[in-house]
Amino acid sequence: MIAPKNILIVRTDRIGDVVLSLPLAELIKKHYPECKVSFLVRNYTKDILFNHSSIDNVLILNEKNNKILLGENAKHLKNFNFDSTIVVYPTFWIAYLIFLSRIPQRIGTGYRWYSFLFNTKIYVHRKYAEKHELEFNIDLLKPFGINEQLNEQDVQFNIQINPTSEQKIKEMLKESGINSDDFIAILHPGSGGSSVNLPIEKFKKIIELISKNDKIKIFLTGSKEETKICEMLKMNENIKNLAGKLNLSELIALTNMSNIFISNSTGPLHIAAALGKNTIGFYPRILACSAKRWGPYTNKKKIFEPSINCENCTREQCSKLDCMNSIEPREVAEEIDRVFNLTFNKRSSS
Repeated sequence: MIAPKNILIVRTDRIGDVVLSLPLAELIKKHYPECKVSFLVRNYTKDILFNHSSIDNVLILNEKNNKILLGENAKHLKNFNFDSTIVVYPTFWIAYLIFLSRIPQRIGTGYRWYSFLFNTKIYVHRKYAEKHELEFNIDLLKPFGINEQLNEQDVQFNIQINPTSEQKIKEMLKESGINSDDFIAILHPGSGGSSVNLPIEKFKKIIELISKNDKIKIFLTGSKEETKICEMLKMNENIKNLAGKLNLSELIALTNMSNIFISNSTGPLHIAAALGKNTIGFYPRILACSAKRWGPYTNKKKIFEPSINCENCTREQCSKLDCMNSIEPREVAEEIDRVFNLTFNKRSSS
C-alpha cells in the first residue's frame, strides 16, 4: 500500500468529468489528512475547483493552438515534487506528459496501448457502464488502500461559489424582476456533442407547457456556439437567453440560485447535481453515454430515456430510429410541476 504525501490528480477533459472527480480529493484527505492534493485541469474548467477545501493547488495545463506544450508542462510539474499521480481518464499525450514529469507513482488504466507509461495499472473497462463514472473514478484510489463505496446520499463535491460571481448574478436577477418567491428553472439544451440530444421541438413544447405558470422563471444557458439554439427557445419576453453571456463561475452561481436544472447529458447538469439542485436529464439508451454511467449523481434527479426499448443501442441506430423523439414533453412538464409544488409547500410550512 502506498501512503501518498503529495499527489496530483489529472483531469484535463470536460466540465462534467472534473465534477465527477472532485470526491477523490475528499477521500484522500479523509484517509491521509496531511497529504497535499493538487489537480491538473484545463483553463476553462478551473472555476469548478475555486476555493475547494480539499484541494491545495490547481494547476493549469499549458497549451497552444490546442496542443499540449510537453516541455513547459513537464518542467512545471517537476517543481512540485509529486510522489504520486492519478491520471483519471488519459490520452496518449497526457500519459506521456506525466511520464516525462518523472512522478514516481503513476496510476492509470491498464487497457490502453500506451499504458506502459503508468507503473500502477487499474484494469477496468468503463465502456461497459457497469457502474457510474464517479464510482469508476473512486476505484483509482485502491492502490492507496482506499476502498470506499460512495452513494448518492453521502457523496461530497464541495463546489464553492465565487462571491464576485454571486453578486453579479444577484444583480442580474434583480434587474430581471426575479424575487425570492419565484421558482427558477434553467434549461440547457446543448451537450457539446457528448451525447444524443432531445430534439429542439421537444424543448419548445416543455417551455410552452411550463410557461403557463408565471411563477416559473425560465433561463436558457449554453455556450456562445449554442446562442442560436437557445434563441429558438426564447418563446416570450419572460424567458432569458443567457447563452454565451456567462463565464463558468457565473453559471455556477446562477445554478446555485436555481430550483431545477433541465438538460441533456452535459457538464452543467453535473454541477447542478453537485450543488444539491433538482435535476432532469435526457439520456439515450446507448451504453457508453447512458444515465447509468453519466447520469447526475444525486438522489434529486429524474431521468427521461426513449420509450423505445432497443437492445445494444448505437448512435447510428438511435439516430435512425429517432429514439430521443419518443420522450414525452408533458411528462417532463409534470415533473417540473411536481418539484415546483414541493418547493412551495416547503416554503409555506417553514
